[in-house]
Amino acid sequence: MALILVAEDNPADVFLIREALRENGVECALHVSPDGKDVLDIITGQAAGLGELKLIILDLNLPRHDGLEILERLQETGYKHIPVVVLTTSDFVRDRQRAIELGAARFLRKPSELESFLRLGAVFKEFLGKSNAACSSA
Repeated sequence: MALILVAEDNPADVFLIREALRENGVECALHVSPDGKDVLDIITGQAAGLGELKLIILDLNLPRHDGLEILERLQETGYKHIPVVVLTTSDFVRDRQRAIELGAARFLRKPSELESFLRLGAVFKEFLGKSNAACSSA
């Protein structure tokens, strides 16, 4: 089964990401990594294989290694072709610019309203469609 890697340390945001996907008819396995070291272990092959990654949803503010470092390291791995959607509270222009320079497909600020957050599922679905994902749409 196709897999989405969610690099997020806030359980409430993980719940909202799951709901956003569900609301948009996307059925995929999620692997949640609450810190940057876990993500780096996955992308550098130091963690057991999880399946075929189709999308990475990445928070910039992670413990141990931040999202920008993860984006840098992705460029050195076999995962550099996987779309990365940065989903963060950061509103800094330099973070946005750097993330795009490092290969992020999209940079999104986490919405503060539930309805806006749930609409993000359509963005995730769009990237899954572009990667010919094996995720199914209900």
